[in-house]
Amino acid sequence: MRWKRAAIFGASGGIGEALATALAGGGTQVLAGSRSGAIPEGAGITSFAFDLTDEASIAAAAAQMRATPPDLVIVASGVLTLPDGTGPERSYRHLEAAAMAEILALNTIGPALIAKHILPLFQRDAPATFAALSARVGSIGDNRIGGWHSYRASKAALNMLLRNFAIEMARTHKQARIVGLHPGTVDTALSGPFQKNLPDGQLTSPAQSAQHLLDVLANLTPADSGGVFDWKGARIEP
Repeated sequence: MRWKRAAIFGASGGIGEALATALAGGGTQVLAGSRSGAIPEGAGITSFAFDLTDEASIAAAAAQMRATPPDLVIVASGVLTLPDGTGPERSYRHLEAAAMAEILALNTIGPALIAKHILPLFQRDAPATFAALSARVGSIGDNRIGGWHSYRASKAALNMLLRNFAIEMARTHKQARIVGLHPGTVDTALSGPFQKNLPDGQLTSPAQSAQHLLDVLANLTPADSGGVFDWKGARIEP
């Protein structure tokens, strides 16, 4: 499956920029969104501005797409370490309400609000895909070591919402695909503080990650809607 028109929310990040570039290089018309409006350079890429914490800006961005809706939407935003340096909590003793609320706002509520305004644009009788970057650590069943409380919780909640949206959309949009994607460990600012002890070969470039994720998305069917998949295409347990 290939796409005519895609919207990338979070196109100024490493993975988002690589996704926009790869899609445009394959002939897809790309709408690339960021808070600043800065976008990757290249033919076939048009910018738009949005703020994950401002629903009005998300609604305005969706309104701009209404006349010619995208058939692929990827939410490529997310946060692991906050701008003030607050990182993932290794113990419940380190939980702080304000930091937890900010992480949930960016990793869970923001993508949910994007879905709220974008999913109504999908055509009922045509294939369309909505994907959000998630993480394997959001799996409750796969949690072996604990820690990273706010980040894990935000991704677990995101995965639940994606499943909810998939169930609801299946009632009216039989060809829709609503999924979460685990990109693996990618050489971006998000993973930077945690790359030191990685085994050789585990770190991928943004360009490699983008191609892996697009290959996964291209092979999904409506029966996969509601699932979370890693960069190899394997389903991640809830």
